[in-house]
Amino acid sequence: MILGSHEIPDPVVFLAPMAGVSDRPFRMLCRVLGASAAVSEMVTSDARLWHTAKSRHRLDHRGEPGPRIVQLLGNDPDALARAARENVARGADIIDLNLGCPAKKVCSRAAGSALLADEALVERLLRALKGAVSVPVTLKMRLGLDRGHVNAVHIARLAEAAGVEMISVHGRTRACGYRGGVDYDAIAAVVAATRIPVLANGDITSPERALAVMAQTGAAGVMIGRGAQGRPWLPGQVRAALAGRPVTPAPRGLALGRLIHDHVLAVHRQYGPEQGLRIARKHIGWYLEHNRPEVDRRPLLALTDASRQLDALAALFLPPSNPPAGGSRGADGTQREAITQ
Repeated sequence: MILGSHEIPDPVVFLAPMAGVSDRPFRMLCRVLGASAAVSEMVTSDARLWHTAKSRHRLDHRGEPGPRIVQLLGNDPDALARAARENVARGADIIDLNLGCPAKKVCSRAAGSALLADEALVERLLRALKGAVSVPVTLKMRLGLDRGHVNAVHIARLAEAAGVEMISVHGRTRACGYRGGVDYDAIAAVVAATRIPVLANGDITSPERALAVMAQTGAAGVMIGRGAQGRPWLPGQVRAALAGRPVTPAPRGLALGRLIHDHVLAVHRQYGPEQGLRIARKHIGWYLEHNRPEVDRRPLLALTDASRQLDALAALFLPPSNPPAGGSRGADGTQREAITQ
């Protein structure tokens, strides 16, 4: 797949944009573990809000490999155009428009998947983005507002006509949220109706499911969202399976312990110890769910000190003789003694 100056080799497996999840530490981890690309958390097109801590972190792409994909949220063509130009100036390689978020607080502002109700506005938004930047413009969308108003094929065709270079389709409607089955046949209809690459998204939770989805939809690749929560290695496993290579087993033992430690430490450093500790809790919960479901997570998630959070993780996942290299470091980067149980 060619997107602008970036050649993304087959098989194509993207990490989906997920608010509060696909931040810079998680994107970089998934890329190291094999994801073809990773889309940022959605960024508001209202630049007046970019001074907030949340937006500053979402606009942070330090050290990320290309392509750097920034997803914008909004419903005003001029504001989206300005936001796209500013993000390209800051290093964005691709601009993605959010037509997929089903969250009430987003849809109540006529943004995200609510935009699927206004096809003429969608076309204006896409043409404004294409006219504002020279980098590729892509689109992530759902099937429609509800099962009675499925218009994904029409949206895809107008997007292609506007110059959009790739579409990702979540196979549920706005009304579905994340409930019920994914309609992969509806994604296949979008693939058949367009000549640009289409990525299939929704409930891709294993290499086997990805193979089946690719066969059913004929998509150019897949986009993995919630399936990667607590399993950042899943996109890499899916790439291997789609390429016909042996799938590397999920990390266990020491390798898993070091991966979790390094991820949580990166979160602490990204946000600072207080906020980082709180943000890390969700990732810790997912890691425990998939790898240590027998553990009572409540005491660990109740910790209020970032360094103690790292210590507790080491006690769970790292044997006493194998602490993180050189001992652990606190969220402020200062050296700590080697962790023991």
